[in-house]
Amino acid sequence: MATAEERREMISRIREFPARVEAAVGGLSDSQLDEPGGEGEWSVRQVVHHLADAHMNGLIRMKLVLTERKPILKPYDQERWARLPDATRAPVEHSLEILRGVHERWAILVEGVSEEEWERAGVHLENGLQTLEDLLAAFVRHGEDHLRQIAAIRSAHRR
Repeated sequence: MATAEERREMISRIREFPARVEAAVGGLSDSQLDEPGGEGEWSVRQVVHHLADAHMNGLIRMKLVLTERKPILKPYDQERWARLPDATRAPVEHSLEILRGVHERWAILVEGVSEEEWERAGVHLENGLQTLEDLLAAFVRHGEDHLRQIAAIRSAHRR
């Protein structure tokens, strides 16, 4: 189990994440947003929309864990979602707005969690039992992984 200080750091990273995504995609044109990282890989646009989709799901999963007894945390087909029209054509600003709101609410939610509540858990159908703390750590890592992905795509196209 993480210390209170480690949790505060993760919560801070949740709160700051949208600004980091905005900085990572700042200055890109529509054509640059649509260039994939490589053959069969997502574009920056798809990554940003995926982050909004995934992190909305993350907030909802945590709320389920806090309000239900060992809820089922249903996975979704991220690859198929990333090919839907909203992920391939919508302006990234739409998902940046979602990230700003979701992350602020997420930070407020977890700042108010009691010590005992951090041990509450849900059952993810692919990953098994996950505590509230596991979910927080996983979504912090998820965000960091995709920020690195955006940086790699930009680097591959020398921006």
